[in-house]
Amino acid sequence: MSEKPEFQLTTPDSVAADAEAVEILRMWWSKNEPVMSVKPAFNDPVQFGHMLAYAAKHMAHGYAVRHGHDERQAYNRILQGLSDVIKADNVQTVAEPVVQSGSVQ
Repeated sequence: MSEKPEFQLTTPDSVAADAEAVEILRMWWSKNEPVMSVKPAFNDPVQFGHMLAYAAKHMAHGYAVRHGHDERQAYNRILQGLSDVIKADNVQTVAEPVVQSGSVQ
């Protein structure tokens, strides 16, 4: 996997300096579908919902800065995408096999 430098994500300094920071989600768009690694780290799933809401707000800001979109309209489009997937109710979780380190396949 290689990305142009302007698209590479880095760990924020504030997170790197926080010994108690927990990575919860990594997402990619691969072969025309979302692929992710998840860690259900919260005791209450509502906390993950809060994180998704923050992510939507921050992503809308990113669309405004990088692509010149109206931030509010970008946010509403993101919410529309969430709603579309929720209403479709056809998302299936497919787990990849876990490879133990040191094992040969």
